[in-house]
Amino acid sequence: MQPIFDFIGSYWWLAFPLMGVVGAFGGAWERGARRRHKRRLEVLHAKAELKAAARGQAVPAASLPPVTGATATTVGAPGSSRETQGTQLERLFATHDGVTSRWLDYELDVAKIIAFPAMSDGRQPLTAAFLRAKRIADGLRPASTKARLTKEQLAEYRNAVADFEVAFDIAERDARRLKDSSFSEVERKRLDTAKQLLSVAIDQAATPAERQLAYRRVRQELDGLISLSDEAIEVLESKVSLELAPGAQAAQPADAPKATDAPAPRVSTTPPPAAPAGAGRAAPQPAPEPLPAPWPVPARGSGDTAPGRVIHPKSHP
Repeated sequence: MQPIFDFIGSYWWLAFPLMGVVGAFGGAWERGARRRHKRRLEVLHAKAELKAAARGQAVPAASLPPVTGATATTVGAPGSSRETQGTQLERLFATHDGVTSRWLDYELDVAKIIAFPAMSDGRQPLTAAFLRAKRIADGLRPASTKARLTKEQLAEYRNAVADFEVAFDIAERDARRLKDSSFSEVERKRLDTAKQLLSVAIDQAATPAERQLAYRRVRQELDGLISLSDEAIEVLESKVSLELAPGAQAAQPADAPKATDAPAPRVSTTPPPAAPAGAGRAAPQPAPEPLPAPWPVPARGSGDTAPGRVIHPKSHP
């Protein structure tokens, strides 16, 4: 024991920095506990909102979670009563369209569908609640910002947009947390294969045959695992069938013959066949051109004529 007491007596000043370290760890633990408690309250509030939306009831503004995401809509803001109805509708339309655009990113992008399949699976409780909230918000949306609504109708649409946004945020977080954990090991291998084949199918450097083969393999791997919507298939097919004409023209050498440099078609000099006797009156044929006169033939050296003399042939009667 004496060595321990000697050590404490020599290094008693170490107690002060150790107390600071312990205090810092305690403060960090307390802040983490507060964050976890706040997050738990948000999840409880969001679940209450989803249950109310599933029953088709209006949700009080005070029951909304404190934080719903980067694009959260502030319901019941202090200055909302001073805004005109058109301004409020424009703001609600922007939020509504923004959440719809974020949802379409998961619905139309096959890569995201493979990475986060829960966002397209209506059997997931949070995804189903989001789809119900979306249907309610779409049904309550006015035709335009110039529509005249009562205060009750405006408040109902505002609450529906808030529910729609909250439900999407929760469903997105859950889908990113789950990823492909709900599939078996064999199914996850098929999804990984589909990811690799998808990169080949939309690769512009690949040949058309390679793209088509990869596209068919992707459909085969996803068959029975993930259901692709018709719109997602159309978007994928448009990416796969990108035209390669500009690249082919760029790769053509400059001295290659062009289509306009092709030789002109050869004109046939064979006269057309004569029409049969019973085919009616034949069209008059143009008169044949006279044959040119024969060239003068130089005379052969026979002694009677001078060298270089030209003898013209006699014409026969």
